[in-house]
Amino acid sequence: MTSRGYWNGRKTLITGFEGFLGSNLAKTLLSYGADVTGVDKVKNKPDSVLGSLRDRMMCIKGDISDPGLVKRIINKYRPQVIFHIAAEAIVGECNKDPIKAFKSNIEGTWNILEASRDKKFIEAIVVASSDKAYGSHKKLPYREDAALKGDHPYDVSKSCADLICYTYWNTYKVPVCVTRCGNIYGPGDFNFSRVVPDAIRCALKGREFIIRSDGKFTRDYVYVDDIVNGYITLAEKMKKSGLFGEAFNFSDENPITVTEMVKKIYNLTGKVPDYRILNKAKYEIKHQYLCSKKARKTLGWKPAYTLEEGLLKSIEWYRKKSGC
Repeated sequence: MTSRGYWNGRKTLITGFEGFLGSNLAKTLLSYGADVTGVDKVKNKPDSVLGSLRDRMMCIKGDISDPGLVKRIINKYRPQVIFHIAAEAIVGECNKDPIKAFKSNIEGTWNILEASRDKKFIEAIVVASSDKAYGSHKKLPYREDAALKGDHPYDVSKSCADLICYTYWNTYKVPVCVTRCGNIYGPGDFNFSRVVPDAIRCALKGREFIIRSDGKFTRDYVYVDDIVNGYITLAEKMKKSGLFGEAFNFSDENPITVTEMVKKIYNLTGKVPDYRILNKAKYEIKHQYLCSKKARKTLGWKPAYTLEEGLLKSIEWYRKKSGC
C-alpha cells in the first residue's frame, strides 16, 4: 500500500511523462502532493489524462538519449525519486528502426544512471523494464530469477537496460530497482497497435477487429492504476526494505489468449464478437506471462482490479472520449 504522506513535497522526476503509463503515474503523484518534474520528447500531448494538471508540474521537452540534457535536469531539479519510463515501446516500430530503439531504451537508461551515480540526494530510481526482457522460455510463468535473453530489438533493448541497472547498483551502489510488467491497459492509451485499446475502439464503433497472430498468443493484462500503485509502493519501500538492485514482476497472474480477450471486450461493450485472424505476426513471443509472488510478499502489492473491472472502466473512458 502506498503512503500519500511520503510523497507530499517529495521531488520526483518522471521520464516519458506524456506517455500512457507516465501520464497516469504523474497524475497520481500530483494528487499525493509530490513536486513533479517530467521530461518527454513530446509536450502537451493531446487527449492525455494529464490535461490541465500539467500546470502543477515542471514539463520539459527533451530526449533522454541526450546525456547533457539528462545531467542538466538532474543537477537543476535534484529529484529524490526518479521513475524512468521513457522508451521506444512499440515492438513493430523497434523492428523497423532498431538503432532508435537501442538509443532510447539502452543509452537513455545508462544516461539516467550515470547522471545519478554520484548524487546523494537521489533516494530511489525505478526503471521500467518489461516482461519481454526475459525473451522466450519454456518454463512459465516467468519468475524474477529467469534468464534475460531477448531475441528481437525491443526485447533485447530491455534485457540490456535491465542488466545495466543491476550493474550500476552492484558496482556503484546507485539506488535502482527494475519493474517487469504484464500488458498494461487503461485510460490514456491511444496506441491502437495494442490489443486492448484497438479492440475497445472497434467494438464501440461496430468494426471488425483484426488479430495479427493466430489468436492463441497468451499474455497477462494489468490495469494501469494497479501498475502505478506498484511503482509508487516499490519506490517507497526500496530503501527501508533494502531492495536496491532487485527486479519485481507485476502481474494479475491470469493469462488469457488474444482471441479470448477480444471476445471479452466485445461482450462487455454489449456487442457480438467480430474479428478476423490474419496469422501473420512476426518476431513475437507466443506465450508470455509472469509470476508476481515476490511483489505480493515483499511489497504487499496485489491488483485491486479484476480484468472485467479494469476493462469496464477502460471501456467507459474510451466511450466518453469517442462519443460512442
